Amino acid sequence: MITFLTVLTVLLVLFSAFLCWQVLEQRKVITRMMEEDDIAESGQEPELVITLRVLDPIALAKRESRSARVLADKLPVMVRKMVYQEVMKELEEEMDERDIGVEMHIEYR
Repeated sequence: MITFLTVLTVLLVLFSAFLCWQVLEQRKVITRMMEEDDIAESGQEPELVITLRVLDPIALAKRESRSARVLADKLPVMVRKMVYQEVMKELEEEMDERDIGVEMHIEYR
């Protein structure tokens, strides 16, 4: 029984050493890749950004505005843009009421 436990311990030590070696190799690869891509380790946390997408802006515009019912079929791009501007304005008002400083932009992708 002692022989079995000794062999098992040796195998576990060898396996742990192998895993440690793999971790060190991965760190070397990551460091090399960061150097090749000129990524500096600044230690700075990534910036968090909230992305908002209105799932059906045309239906929302038709539901909220009489004039949008007429324009939505003829000028859908303009109506979408107006919906996003209105949503952004309402969100900004809500954030101002709660005294939360925000910076909002509309991005076209």
